[in-house]
Amino acid sequence: MDTLKYMIELSALYRRMARWQILLSEFVIAYVNQKTVKMSAIADFLASRALEDYEPLNFDFRNEDLMHVTTIEEGTQEEHPWKLNFNGASNAMGNGIGVILVSSNEDHYPFTSKLDFDCANNMAKYEACIMGIRAAIECKIKVLEVYGDSTLVIYQLKGEWEMRDPKLTNYRRLVLKLIKEFNDITFYYLSQDENQMADDALATLASMVKVNKQEDIKPI
Repeated sequence: MDTLKYMIELSALYRRMARWQILLSEFVIAYVNQKTVKMSAIADFLASRALEDYEPLNFDFRNEDLMHVTTIEEGTQEEHPWKLNFNGASNAMGNGIGVILVSSNEDHYPFTSKLDFDCANNMAKYEACIMGIRAAIECKIKVLEVYGDSTLVIYQLKGEWEMRDPKLTNYRRLVLKLIKEFNDITFYYLSQDENQMADDALATLASMVKVNKQEDIKPI
């Protein structure tokens, strides 16, 4: 409803609307319906009142030192490498694995899981490495540096050591399949003293957790 028409035609108003009606009563006001305005009339009106000091937009590219402009898809980590520290532990209480992902901004993402089957220590370390690589793939990380304190696992994945244990063959084959998802992935050996971020604390904690086999235990 048009406000002016409402104020003129209504016989009785209250409070503020009544005061407005009193103030407008000194004027002779007649309400008429709004007429259609052609676009050409608006264009002519604007053209007749053009600013004398009008300056056109300058589209010159002033960043002479800028050689290249590109966009990066959101959610990808293509430029800066992430770090992955992994470890596994097998003891009398069970078998556990621990992984820590470190972003390019030094943000740490630790998680751990308990293995519900018997395995050797090197198998647990392979399990940890695989869990960390899968987590990196889920995070759409494309450049990854993998650190572990198992000389056997690291140098087998680098292709410098031969595979002699048939139990580890499938593990290595799976890792080589997963690393195809990355633009660049590098494996580094760390001593146990240097691998403090994913040392036996996480893996041992996971190995000591009591799991109810009737329940589905997800990785922390």
